[in-house]
Amino acid sequence: MEHLEGLDNLIEQAPEFFMTYGLKALAAIVIFIIGKYFAGVAKRLTIKLLNNRKVDPTVVSFVANLAWTLVFVFTIVATLGQVGVQTASLVAVIGAAGLAVGLALQGSLSNFASGVLMVMFRPCRVGDYIEAAGIAGVVDEITIFSTRLRSPDNKMIIAPNSAIMNGTITNYSALEQRRIDLTIGVSYTADIAKTKQVFTDILDNNQFVLTDPSYTIGLAELADSSINFVVRPWVNTADYWAARFELLEQIKNALDAADIEIPFPQMDLHVKEVAEK
Repeated sequence: MEHLEGLDNLIEQAPEFFMTYGLKALAAIVIFIIGKYFAGVAKRLTIKLLNNRKVDPTVVSFVANLAWTLVFVFTIVATLGQVGVQTASLVAVIGAAGLAVGLALQGSLSNFASGVLMVMFRPCRVGDYIEAAGIAGVVDEITIFSTRLRSPDNKMIIAPNSAIMNGTITNYSALEQRRIDLTIGVSYTADIAKTKQVFTDILDNNQFVLTDPSYTIGLAELADSSINFVVRPWVNTADYWAARFELLEQIKNALDAADIEIPFPQMDLHVKEVAEK
């Protein structure tokens, strides 16, 4: 009889229990869904506002991701508060555990700080081709903790921000102009003045070579098997590789047409007859 009475009490209290805690759980789910939606809205709105103000894409990406994170964290706190978790106590616990969390997440905090520094000082921007932390590629996005690059053969590379900021960054796209450094070796039998004139004619008529700054042509080295000239024209950064490929082809064809030999490794074999005894 006592078991039946206990069961009856549970059945009587079930509607009240579900009304109290079921509604709280439902409200928590609704808050989470709405909060996550508004996190996306905040990110899209941030991107739109900053783009309208013509802010650098690097800053836009970083701030938009930061806005999403802040709204999402607030959503988590509000959701936990709705299901009965004391958020004030939660904040106190997080504060008390801050030191331990900081020590445990040194890498993540370092990446976050490096991301902020990258946005502030802008050693690279979205669209730049850089070499850093032993990798190279075009910067696609700088997030809170990592930087995403696209390699020349179209591979996605994700590098921690701290790895990039703590090393040397070579930004090939930062300046509008770049110099092409070519070393061309010709035979010792070649006429120096004629050879220099061949290089001059090519650079004067090449579509990519700039007149300001002016190019440089000079005899750099009397090597073991060749006379080495340096050919150093200036081109727009965007034309660097196209110009380099075209110049090498033109130089080879022009030297061949002028009967100027480009030395290459070769072996002379001398056969001596040995008289029979």
